[in-house]
Amino acid sequence: MLSVERVAGGYSSEPILKDISFEVRKGELFGILGPNGSGKTTLLNMLSGVLPFSSGNILLNDKPLKQYSAKELAKIIAVLPQHSSQAFSYTVKETVSLGRYAHQQGWFQTWSKQDEQIVQQVMEQTGVALFQDQDIQQLSGGERQRVFLAQALAQEPEILLLDEPTNHLDLSFQKELLDSLKRWTNERGLTVISIFHDLNLAGLYCNRLLLMENGSIHSNDTPNEVLREKRIQTVYKTNIQKHPHPRVPAPQLVLLPDVNEQNSNCTIDESLLAVTNEFIAIKTPSPLRTMSSGVVGAGTGWHQAFVNRHVDKNYNCDDHRQEMEDFLRKNGFEPSETVGMMTAVMMEDFCYRKFKEEGFSIFIVVTAGIGNAIDVSQSAHHSFELSPGTINTWVFVNGHLTEEAFIQCIMTATEAKVKALQELEIKDKRTGTIATGTSTDSILIAATQEGHEHEFAGTITPLGKLIGNGVYECTIEAIMKSRKRLIS
Repeated sequence: MLSVERVAGGYSSEPILKDISFEVRKGELFGILGPNGSGKTTLLNMLSGVLPFSSGNILLNDKPLKQYSAKELAKIIAVLPQHSSQAFSYTVKETVSLGRYAHQQGWFQTWSKQDEQIVQQVMEQTGVALFQDQDIQQLSGGERQRVFLAQALAQEPEILLLDEPTNHLDLSFQKELLDSLKRWTNERGLTVISIFHDLNLAGLYCNRLLLMENGSIHSNDTPNEVLREKRIQTVYKTNIQKHPHPRVPAPQLVLLPDVNEQNSNCTIDESLLAVTNEFIAIKTPSPLRTMSSGVVGAGTGWHQAFVNRHVDKNYNCDDHRQEMEDFLRKNGFEPSETVGMMTAVMMEDFCYRKFKEEGFSIFIVVTAGIGNAIDVSQSAHHSFELSPGTINTWVFVNGHLTEEAFIQCIMTATEAKVKALQELEIKDKRTGTIATGTSTDSILIAATQEGHEHEFAGTITPLGKLIGNGVYECTIEAIMKSRKRLIS
């Protein structure tokens, strides 16, 4: 639909853009990225026909852009600049209605039913219909931005050019606007070319991204390819880290501040442990990076409190998460900052131990009962029932873990737990085979993210060896304590 062929030019004899070539297909949401001064707005002005280019060519529907008259171009391309202004005191509706100019004919241009229908429709779509009779000068910056977007949409363009469309918009309107743009590209075949400063919004909504640097194209590809860590760090000259979006397959970037006020050089050990008849808890001086299967705080995150709560083996609740949150608050723990687990094991029977290696250490806490021991390979013989956790394993690492190391910590700890059950010949009561765990085991890996960095935590790595040995020993000791209580 739009083809840019080796375009160069700018505002003076010194070209701002150099040898720019790319294509945009019909129905795409195409994002243009780059640091300040990279040529993004200059490129958009050339695409709109406002700024001439000194060499190369731009084809619109296979026809050179220079061969279109201004009115012909206005029927195909609509533009929303970064800083829209309104010199006259028009109402919102009057301002939006200016977008219909290109579609009106004759010397005495008349307002048709179709014009009115389209203007009302785009005002509804952009959320400005409720104040259509207000003077535009009385609106906030975000409201005016939506009015000018409605004006652009009133042109019924094939291509919409946007320069920072979410500028001045609050979070909810950013989402509404970009959701609408994405929907219009999918349902109507509207082509959207937009400049973004927010890389996360671009990664979330765009089909393809063009990354510019010093007037040239650095990369033109899918969001996942363009938003590579090293590439963005190089172009924007800042420290960032890439993560997948938690709900959709889109890349997201986070800034990494040079100053970390959370840094406290804390060491997790028994000095932070609190034990009551109701729970075991650890509160840390600063938040730890966590990966867990807790009732509260499951998944990945940052948490500062860790609670393993004793409940009766017949515990049953319609909303166990809410009940657990209520319990935490009652005992002085903020649920959003806490990883909370449940166990039917008596608190006295837990095992904890610190393990040290040169340059780093770990602290392990295990509660372990075997009343509902299961052989995972024979789990088809068991019915699914929610019940309190039995073997709960906490591994605190006084060190820095990569994402890969977090997952390997879980694997290594699980293998060590299984080995402990095998060593003690713990059996699945239903099948008579050696158990591999219980039906409701939980695990926590937490790291201070300070000091020694561990890229890996597999079974033969220095960290893996410490975890494997520690979880094995603590699991055996905790099971033996629990068994002794049952016998006595």
